[in-house]
Amino acid sequence: MSESHLSDTPFSAFDLPAELMQGIDEAGFSKCTPIQAETLPIALEGRDVAGQAQTGTGKTAAFLIAIYKRLLTKPPSEQRKPSQPRALIVAPTRELAMQIHTDAKLLGKYCNMRLCLAYGGTGYESQREAIEAGVEILVGTPGRLIDYFKQHVYNLKEIEAVVLDEADRMFDLGFIKDIRFLLRRCPPPDQRLGMLFSATLSHRVKELAYEHMNNPESVDVEPERVTAERVRQVLYHTANEEKIPLLIGLLNHVDPSRSIVFVNTKRNAERIWAYLEGNGFKTAVLSGDVPQTKRQRLLKEFQEGKLPILIATDVAARGLHIPDVSHVFNYDLPQDAEDYVHRIGRTARVGKDGDAVSFACENFVYSLPEIEGFIGHKIPVEPVPEGCIQPLKPPVKIRRYEGKGGRGKPGNRQGGRDSRPGRGRRVKHG
Repeated sequence: MSESHLSDTPFSAFDLPAELMQGIDEAGFSKCTPIQAETLPIALEGRDVAGQAQTGTGKTAAFLIAIYKRLLTKPPSEQRKPSQPRALIVAPTRELAMQIHTDAKLLGKYCNMRLCLAYGGTGYESQREAIEAGVEILVGTPGRLIDYFKQHVYNLKEIEAVVLDEADRMFDLGFIKDIRFLLRRCPPPDQRLGMLFSATLSHRVKELAYEHMNNPESVDVEPERVTAERVRQVLYHTANEEKIPLLIGLLNHVDPSRSIVFVNTKRNAERIWAYLEGNGFKTAVLSGDVPQTKRQRLLKEFQEGKLPILIATDVAARGLHIPDVSHVFNYDLPQDAEDYVHRIGRTARVGKDGDAVSFACENFVYSLPEIEGFIGHKIPVEPVPEGCIQPLKPPVKIRRYEGKGGRGKPGNRQGGRDSRPGRGRRVKHG
């Protein structure tokens, strides 16, 4: 992997506990990324930080290292109970919370800190029991965190560090009242370490920071460059009826190893899935109503390379660190300019290269001026490669069924095994 994205600052330059340094070494980290080099000296001294950097540049490791250093070098108060966390990390999505938890286990392998995860959709009792058994670092999404808090599963009186990750997304998803609820029940800002990280630091995010943090120092790493430097962007102007043939033609042409196809609606995702399956591509749909257990299974298969193509709505646009995504396809241009940045940020992560291919069709071309205004440059336009649009095989049939309690989830096919999009036995073309 190229190290041109790294700074000259080694992690060994910081006075970190030996057990933490051992986890950092085993994770393969030697030099800091720019956001880590800028924020760690501040946070390690106990000062609050509001950090902005491109997605995929190491924000998670920065705040985890700062938390571990603080908790390892400062003993807990004598009156602290096992169910009172010492650090709280709040993320807007389940996927991001799970990724933070995974990274925390990796970096803190030798730190002997009890980690717990709280997110909706699954594991209600098991998560609750884990927190009740004892927790030092609690990672979660706002809804489930508040649910357990109001049931007195834990309290926030012994919090020594608070992290808000992807803070702008908290606003987008309507979580800001929940965030304020949690922060007001923590010790005062001058009695804890506060860290806020986001790909974009808008006025409303900065207002949140200054209201609930202790004079945070703002760190902007290349804020003028909105999109990742190593992402090769290209735009094709296409008619609506040409989009699926063009997508399949490009997939055949570039032979991507691991791709995410972003769409604006679940209905569109199912239609694309049917055509990709019908034309020999193994794929699956990731949308908001996919059950959490299945979502985790699909992401695991995608991360392991068993599933080469994932069709996703914007539920997957943030917080997912999936190594070696070669291509991102904006089948539909997003209607929110910031979503364009977060979508294409799924590729070219941590110093690698990647491709972002966007279709400007009759329905969503109107989003293009806002996107280009936000990123500060025109997306390069290329003609459709010659011979790329060819006749297709028919899509597989998506048949809906009446399941227990009424209509089943859309995207199921008739068949003896799991027949949801991208899974199970193939059916004949229709």
